[in-house]
Amino acid sequence: MDRAEAWQLVTEYTTQPHLLRHMLAVEAAMRAYAERFGEDPDLWGLVGLLHDFDYERYPDISVEGHPVVGAKILRERGCSEEVVRAILSHAEDITGVKPESLMERTLVAVDELTGFLVAVALVRPTKSILDVEVKSVRKKWKVKEFAAAVNRQQIEEAAAAINMPLDEHIQVVLDAMKANAEALGLERKVA
Repeated sequence: MDRAEAWQLVTEYTTQPHLLRHMLAVEAAMRAYAERFGEDPDLWGLVGLLHDFDYERYPDISVEGHPVVGAKILRERGCSEEVVRAILSHAEDITGVKPESLMERTLVAVDELTGFLVAVALVRPTKSILDVEVKSVRKKWKVKEFAAAVNRQQIEEAAAAINMPLDEHIQVVLDAMKANAEALGLERKVA
């Protein structure tokens, strides 16, 4: 499956703009990490783009829902087992697939962080990721009520699993999102 086919699948199963932007953010972060680690950015980007494609239709994170149903669909569409396994590994508690490869561990590391960074951007006056810095992310990180659903400990552990200090991890993902600000709907708004 190439990127065009993946995007067609994503848009077939997902209509909500915030979910589409989330998958694009994870794709950007995965590509950035692939380049950093000397891996295949197309493969890693594909994993990031597809990881939640089934979530809108099957939001129940269970063996009857996301990402198990998505994995079945991907296999039916001829997607590689490497991609399917990586996607299953981002929900280890449900699937039992432990993130082992660097690609799988990186997906876990960037998935929730992209959502947190979007939340930080959206409380800025400009609502732009371009105005977010690691310092402002770390300030919000300490406020438990802010983006309370984001599991900060899981992000910290996942960053450690790819041997990245948290601030550096935040910077890598932030830079990837900044480079894609327009596609993510997080560019500066002109009044």
